[in-house]
Amino acid sequence: MEIEIYADLVCPWCYIGKHRLEQALASYDGEVTVRYRPFQLDPSPVAEPLPLVPAMSAKFGGPERARQMFDHVTAVAAGDGLRLDFDRAVIANTFDAHRLVAYATDHGRAGEMVEALYQAHFTQGVDLGSREALAAVAGGIGLDAADARRFLDSDERTADVTADLATARDLGITGVPTFVLAGKYAVSGAQEAQTLLAALAEVEQREAATD
Repeated sequence: MEIEIYADLVCPWCYIGKHRLEQALASYDGEVTVRYRPFQLDPSPVAEPLPLVPAMSAKFGGPERARQMFDHVTAVAAGDGLRLDFDRAVIANTFDAHRLVAYATDHGRAGEMVEALYQAHFTQGVDLGSREALAAVAGGIGLDAADARRFLDSDERTADVTADLATARDLGITGVPTFVLAGKYAVSGAQEAQTLLAALAEVEQREAATD
């Protein structure tokens, strides 16, 4: 079964959702192929890497409300064994980061790259809009940092990421993470591992019935 994960690399719920899917797959006996698909919560250009918390305060209704929301998702993530440090995170346009995932996919390292990018953003305060920083993340998982920088400075995989973003819009995806199972069935949100496992089993049964 193919599982497509539409997600943004600066989305905490996507980070949580990725780990919950991994927990579900650890208990799933079927064969699966996981593909990471890009989504941008905000495709606007980012002139400079401003600290996330103050930058988002106005959007979320003020500093107090923003802090409540950040504290909530931090606590949820901690329950899943993940650490989020929003005070270190900076806002970034993630288009090049999604291209880097495509680059890693070509080298058979997509899952490692996605995980490294989430950690870079949420725990290390790395600017995911910086090509230099992205190349360093690639080097950190054992890829050639210089080649990754060459790739980022080119237009390679730009058309592919643009097309995938358009596909997400065509599918009506407005929130992430969204898991598309077997190309037909969508599960939205950072669902619990058991919920995802049940969805996998149901899709497997449906697909078997149509063979």
